[in-house]
Amino acid sequence: MARSKKDMVALLGQVGLFEGLSRRELESILAAGKEIRHGEDHDIVEEGATGVGFHLILEGEADVLVGGVPRGKLRSGDYFGEMSLLDGGPRSATVRRVTPVRTLALTSWAFMPLLEKMPSIARKLLVEMSKRLRQVEDSLRH
Repeated sequence: MARSKKDMVALLGQVGLFEGLSRRELESILAAGKEIRHGEDHDIVEEGATGVGFHLILEGEADVLVGGVPRGKLRSGDYFGEMSLLDGGPRSATVRRVTPVRTLALTSWAFMPLLEKMPSIARKLLVEMSKRLRQVEDSLRH
């Protein structure tokens, strides 16, 4: 099912990393992304592999596995790979399609120039990352 640009921007706005971004900023991120259809017998990402980007699930269902053990399901509106988008670090889980999956994929090499072009996005991402770090620190204290 095709989604309108308005729907896609709304989905991006629900991604934790992108909370607080303006519509214009979200539209710029959408323009930098690419829609991908993931085929049969295909892991979308593999645990331990180098990460190069982010995926927002537009359609379908996938399992999340850590060390081969199922850890959850992802459906339309769910996302993964936001940390790899920023640091290119290894994937912390395998994401395996259960049904045909369509994602909006955003590679780091498409995203990084966008941060240079629109520094307001970078500032807002730094605030979000600081919030996340504070939450982790708080959870370790209690």
